[in-house]
Amino acid sequence: MSHESVWNSRPRGYGKGARSCRVCTHRAGLIRKYGLNICRQCFREKSADIGFQKVRSPSSIFLNGFGGQVKLMDMLD
Repeated sequence: MSHESVWNSRPRGYGKGARSCRVCTHRAGLIRKYGLNICRQCFREKSADIGFQKVRSPSSIFLNGFGGQVKLMDMLD
């Protein structure tokens, strides 16, 4: 029994081996939310075409530490 005959001898129906990116067939970094099944690299390229928008709320600036708070204070003036 050689390595080729044993490796992937039965198809996977579950786990990471069963899922891949629908664009590039990459298996790592898969975004499965909302049934996208796209790897993160392809998502960054195709997100605008799909209809996603990058939204940054003012409250997220406080999470960046002191530098973010200074920038927020400058914006309030």
